[in-house]
Amino acid sequence: MKDISRIIACCFFLAAFPALAADGFPNRPVRWIVPAPPGGGTDAVARIVAPKLVEMWRFPVVIDNRGGVQGSLGTALGAKSPPDGHTIVFAYSGPIVVNPHIYREVGYDTLRDFAALTRLTQQPMIMTAHPSLPVASLKELAAYARQNPGRVTFASSASLQHLAGELFKLSAGVNLIHVPYKGAGPAVIDLLGGNVNTMISNPTSVVPHIKSGRLRAIGIIGAHRIDALRDVPTAAEAGFPEFANVIEWYGMLAPAATPRPIVDALNRAFVRALQMPDVQQRIQDLGMTPSTSTPDEYDKQIREDYVLWGKVAKAAGVKAE
Repeated sequence: MKDISRIIACCFFLAAFPALAADGFPNRPVRWIVPAPPGGGTDAVARIVAPKLVEMWRFPVVIDNRGGVQGSLGTALGAKSPPDGHTIVFAYSGPIVVNPHIYREVGYDTLRDFAALTRLTQQPMIMTAHPSLPVASLKELAAYARQNPGRVTFASSASLQHLAGELFKLSAGVNLIHVPYKGAGPAVIDLLGGNVNTMISNPTSVVPHIKSGRLRAIGIIGAHRIDALRDVPTAAEAGFPEFANVIEWYGMLAPAATPRPIVDALNRAFVRALQMPDVQQRIQDLGMTPSTSTPDEYDKQIREDYVLWGKVAKAAGVKAE
């Protein structure tokens, strides 16, 4: 309630922000569904951006955290909401392009039930290892796993990270044992304790431990190196070209029948918010890169990633229990 009150209070600080509206939109509070519990990366980004929207629109933006089923529960709720722009959905890779391929029923059709608004951020994933594992690179990990079958485990706390690990297994021809966790926090604790020996995650979860020497970075799962760890090569650089187009992203969706003028108005508002220097800095401090797009560009990325991860899930035979 304290966070919601703070957002609503922003309505009184409007002088410097002309409203961005389309045919009277918005004309009441906007509900922003975040398909994750409070406290994680998705929630943090939403709470950075929401006050800026309030200042532009002159209406409250109420963040509605709806975690469950790896993000599918809140995403399904957004798909079924009225298509008038007053309910918007935080999208991230797992629920949108992975879950439909591994769960029997998620409650929505990614390619039919949503209108893309904009991408918000892009960030690579990273594979880390406990220092007791005698590997310093992805190539060394693959060689060690071949020589020591059944001895390498990899933790993940989300469906995208899980399938990234499966893609590595397919690419390297090795069999790592997957250990799923319900959150990055418990997974990192077990990795630090040596209960699992590798993990694929968002950099935010592990970079401090890498810099302290408690974990070892062995590869960036993405197309580009990251500023925080400039000496750590990407998977593509290490000889795994299948990862050249792999990226984790956050973005925004609305229900499919939302009128295009409202879609465009929402896009303009989010792009404007993400261009503000203080917003950019705070998001970068989380280990993410602000990266807005047009609705059509984001829709294209969703569709391409949907195909990619569908192929990986099928090849790896991954199905949620």
